[in-house]
Amino acid sequence: MLYYLWETLNINLFNYITFRAGVGFFIAFFITLFLMPRYIRFAVAKKAEQPISDYAPKNHQNKAGTPTMGGIVIVFATLIASLFSGRLDNFYCILGMLALLLFSLVGIRDDSTKIFMRNNSGLSSKTKSFLLFLVAGFLSFSLYIYGLQTSLYIPFYKLPLFDMQGFAILFWILVLITTPHGVNVTDGLDGLVSVPSVFTLMTLCSFVYISGNIIYSNYLFYPYIQGVGEVSVVGAALLGAIIGFLWFNCHPAQVFMGDSGSLAIGGFVAYCAIISKSEFILFFAGFIFVIEAFSVIIQLTSIKIWNRKVFLMAPLHHHFEIKGWAENKIIVRFWIIALMSNLIALLSFKIR
Repeated sequence: MLYYLWETLNINLFNYITFRAGVGFFIAFFITLFLMPRYIRFAVAKKAEQPISDYAPKNHQNKAGTPTMGGIVIVFATLIASLFSGRLDNFYCILGMLALLLFSLVGIRDDSTKIFMRNNSGLSSKTKSFLLFLVAGFLSFSLYIYGLQTSLYIPFYKLPLFDMQGFAILFWILVLITTPHGVNVTDGLDGLVSVPSVFTLMTLCSFVYISGNIIYSNYLFYPYIQGVGEVSVVGAALLGAIIGFLWFNCHPAQVFMGDSGSLAIGGFVAYCAIISKSEFILFFAGFIFVIEAFSVIIQLTSIKIWNRKVFLMAPLHHHFEIKGWAENKIIVRFWIIALMSNLIALLSFKIR
């Protein structure tokens, strides 16, 4: 919106994606800081509280009564900031905003079920997976029809391995379903998912920007995809909203983001990876989400096959809680791991 205003006034500054990304960041940040206290008061009054599972570590009972669904504010602030600072004639930008909204709607449905039923179960796994599949299928099919490259790239190698052609839709659906699940299971401690999400988004927005810039992409031997750079404006807005949310989510948390936030963030992260041809970079950029998700898979598989646990409790952060680690120690150490793994992801720009 602001892009078209300044273009009419013949002011060149808003032609730069980096400048508009900065504007979107601060708009989303301040909107979140303004709205979140009001949302917290509203949620407390309406008893929109996070149900605590009976199977959770004992110290989690102290979190009972904390309002949830703060992700609604994150997504709202991001979309408003993106409307102001993004180019609304860009397909990838609009689809990115739609991805954020659709994944958040699935999360809102899940969160509202938990609140209404007063338990931590939410939607059944089949229903939730089906809704995520519908959203992922729509986004993947839209990208394929629009003509997004279907070549498969891996980190530290500059040439495509092969062209997936129509199978790219199935691969993208897999990425768009598994990544939100990974972010979702990580969201169990105060601030645990927020900071790794910031690192991941900063890394993937860099890949998106490079991929959309013909000069930088040619210099770094990275696949050039016209128009995708605009999505970094939406990504920067989401960054600002998450950092604004962290102001209230740091220990002890005043609000949780809920599935309405974690699924939206995970879905957008996956979308950025797909459009920038960096799907396998997610292993490094989202390493915390990967190990958290795999800890759940390993635990369930081990129980089903051998009837024994690998971890004291899954996902992984609960394992360390049971071992007696302080919550802040777990959170900060996971942040450090997330930072290091994202630095490795960024190295792949030059080591190719």
